[in-house]
Amino acid sequence: MKRTRVKFLLDWLTSSNRKPLVVRGARQVGKTWLVRDFAKNQGLKLVELNFEKNPSFSTLFSSNEPKEILLNLQAHFGYKIVPEESLLFLDEVQAAPTILATLRWFAEEMPEIPVIAAGSLLEFTLAKHEFSMPVGRISYMHLEPLSFEEFLVAIGEEELKKYLEEFHWEVKIPQAIHEKLIKAVKEYLIIGGMPAAVSSWVDRKDPSSVNQIHFDLLATYRDDFAKYSGRLSTDRLDDVLRAIPRQLGQKFVYSRVNSEISSAPIKQALELLSMAFLCHRVVATSGNGLPLGAETNERFTKVIMLDCGLASAALGLSLKQLLQVSEIDLVNDGGMAEQLTGQLLRTIYLPYATPAHYYWQRNGKSNAEIDYLIGHEALVVPIEVKAGKTGSLKSLHQFMSEKKKSIAVRINSDFPSKGPVCLKDTLGQPVDYQLFSIPFYLIGQLDRIIS
Repeated sequence: MKRTRVKFLLDWLTSSNRKPLVVRGARQVGKTWLVRDFAKNQGLKLVELNFEKNPSFSTLFSSNEPKEILLNLQAHFGYKIVPEESLLFLDEVQAAPTILATLRWFAEEMPEIPVIAAGSLLEFTLAKHEFSMPVGRISYMHLEPLSFEEFLVAIGEEELKKYLEEFHWEVKIPQAIHEKLIKAVKEYLIIGGMPAAVSSWVDRKDPSSVNQIHFDLLATYRDDFAKYSGRLSTDRLDDVLRAIPRQLGQKFVYSRVNSEISSAPIKQALELLSMAFLCHRVVATSGNGLPLGAETNERFTKVIMLDCGLASAALGLSLKQLLQVSEIDLVNDGGMAEQLTGQLLRTIYLPYATPAHYYWQRNGKSNAEIDYLIGHEALVVPIEVKAGKTGSLKSLHQFMSEKKKSIAVRINSDFPSKGPVCLKDTLGQPVDYQLFSIPFYLIGQLDRIIS
């Protein structure tokens, strides 16, 4: 499958100050496949070591001398390794974490050989490393499930993907194209972006086969629990993983996970699942300015899953059911619409930046909530996920009145539109801002079309 991260890899490969690259992301999002395919397409000899399958590979890196390590690799694999014509791939490196420290020596003494490290539970290693990390001598890249644009290419709709990438506000999208894109969004909501599920859908167009893959993936994640749970019961991790789809779009309440368990182990389980990228927290923030993470309130947190397809499977949603629903925001009381939006927002982050989600909530006599806040250039931009052509924007008006922001975004299933909003707040003061209404299928183009 074509992945947009290939461009980042190519820029990295040809950079004059290239450093070893660490690829981060959840298990089964396609890290290994991406590196293999990239090496093949660039005509590089792939020298691949999987430290989870072969723990003894770590002994080949006992020296801090890259030349000596290269000799060990040549002796083991039985062929000469030409640095400029090769790509050294250290897969599942979390199984041999001290090897990450040796990357500095490749950066300093043998920069001519491109080195990529990857691992599905790498965050635990990075958080608890007992060695000197090569700060400033390695680069990072995050890999998410397939974006909606990548999904379109996978299902043979590359022209639709190009259409989205070339969209501008002077274009009036024809009804037929709009309906086709909304149908594709609903398909993506059920199939999701996990490569195995998408591949099965492309090959067989059988929803039950995709559903089985989703449950197999969830079972695989549960099998992994023992690798990082420590003293925490794997039952708590399973409790939280099962509870997330049920609480989509709502404040995550620990007591609703398991009423018989105290909040401490539930909170710890959520932290571990977040580190494994199986879920992502959406944390409340005041939204006064950037960075959004500077004014958070961890007591108010919503949670989305790694992938909408996995969430749909856990909720028992089917493609047939969804195609009969007129508005995506009506599915699961809007929870799946927030899941979809949050997942796609992660794909527009810069490849080397750690994606993070925030929302705004005001408690008191007049409750208000904004589904997402993002930083766009130097601006804080609120995002409301709404059904239909209108939908109440009361919370959005309150936010814009209080924070004096200039632009806002509404995500729904309607045609794209933009225009000024002019009204008065409860004190009679004017509230003026620009509202961009964007259909779900344009979320991946958000930064470009609101600039």
